[in-house]
Amino acid sequence: MVRAWFMDNSTADQRLEHHQDPPKYISLRDLYKLTGIEYFKIEGLDSLKDNELLNKLKKDRNYSYEDELVCSKECLPNYEEKLKSFFQEHLHTDEEIRLVLDGSGYFDGRDKNDEWIRIEVTPGDLLILPKGIYHRFTLDTKNYIKAKRYFVGEPVWTPHNRPADDLPCRKEYVARMLEGF
Repeated sequence: MVRAWFMDNSTADQRLEHHQDPPKYISLRDLYKLTGIEYFKIEGLDSLKDNELLNKLKKDRNYSYEDELVCSKECLPNYEEKLKSFFQEHLHTDEEIRLVLDGSGYFDGRDKNDEWIRIEVTPGDLLILPKGIYHRFTLDTKNYIKAKRYFVGEPVWTPHNRPADDLPCRKEYVARMLEGF
């Protein structure tokens, strides 16, 4: 089961869990209420083309393009540089959809109070981060993840580093957050 928690303010290795003391976990329901981040558990990773839930999500959200990304020292060119860019706080003008196929890592999202919430992802975890949310990604200490990325139309993965509060997607996100998603 996916775990999510409020992070401490430590600047130690980003790949560590960064729990508050004591740890402050949150439920998936509260994760959605505080951030708009949606979570789905996808079973049967060896036969995704037949997965009813995944196919329904793809159809309902018009995901028409997908690819795979392997993030490890051996497979990702400019590994250290890429990890730094993934961990830079940013937002996107489209949803960010990731399905973990192998390995593990963390997505961090900002909540209504601008606090970081860390979400641990492992195989079968599918996250949908809403457009306009400030977030970041990092590997954990295992230094490996393989994930599918889904897009509407042609793939666009343009990060807009914080501050990007004047972008329409950010203004829409803040309005939705104030309404309570």
